[in-house]
Amino acid sequence: MEQIIPSEPRAGRLALAAAGVTVLLWASAFVSIRSAGEHYSPGALALGRLLVGSLVLAAILVVRGEGWPKRAAWPGILGSGVLWFGLYMVALNWGEREVDAGTAAMIVNIGPILIALLGGLLLKEGFPARLMAGMAVSFAGAVVVGVSMSGGDSGSSVLGVLLCLAAAVLYAAGVVCQKPALRHGSALQVTTFGCVVGTVTCLPFAGQLATEVARAPLSATLNMVYLGVFPTALAFTTWAYALARTTAGKMGATTYIVPALVVLMSWMVLDEVPGWLTVAGGVLCLAGVAVSRGETGALLRRLRGRGAPAEAARRA
Repeated sequence: MEQIIPSEPRAGRLALAAAGVTVLLWASAFVSIRSAGEHYSPGALALGRLLVGSLVLAAILVVRGEGWPKRAAWPGILGSGVLWFGLYMVALNWGEREVDAGTAAMIVNIGPILIALLGGLLLKEGFPARLMAGMAVSFAGAVVVGVSMSGGDSGSSVLGVLLCLAAAVLYAAGVVCQKPALRHGSALQVTTFGCVVGTVTCLPFAGQLATEVARAPLSATLNMVYLGVFPTALAFTTWAYALARTTAGKMGATTYIVPALVVLMSWMVLDEVPGWLTVAGGVLCLAGVAVSRGETGALLRRLRGRGAPAEAARRA
């Protein structure tokens, strides 16, 4: 007992550090996607990013000798691979061709509320009033963002908002799929094979990628490689590590600062700053998440509680 108790704060600090790495790298991804997207189409950029990420993760998996995850992990790996690693990245890449990086991050950060919504539908957790109120506030914020960008080429801006909303839905669905898989496989296993599944999902864009790699400037290709190594291989692994070791409510809370980091990074790197009405809409999106925070945290703590016996058996 004397050896176990001191390890708990240490595990919490490691999980917090892992979450911090994820937040910083995912924030940088919005900026890199915006930059690389000038030369790569959405599907080609997703496939290139996933190919790089899969190669890096597979090499680490071989070196560590972890092998294949248990059969029980595969439904979650397949679901998160197709929805989160594959379709989410295509939708986000496409959305960022139509809206700036900060706006995209604000809309996608509705995801934590949608995780709770999917949990209510799929896990019979119900729909508490606080959760529904938060959803209403966040979607009102998304509407404000769309209206604020309706000047000029309104079709493109509305399309961008819708694509980012679709990305938020895919992200939430992917997390709900991934959570049970982490009870039966390590963070590295679940991330590696999820990334491989996402790569296979994006293979229809292989022809586009081959054509665009030959024409794109080196800076754009390096951005794609960066996306594969850091926001994908590293950040998705640190996310899974933290999700398996902390309450998901705390994990969800860490993503609230992503839009602020993205706005700061996009201002410094891309000279992009959303208009005041867009920022107000983004604040509404985040306010809705904050309203729902208590219900989301309770749901995900219950999810973690359900996995505790399986985790204890796996460690035994």
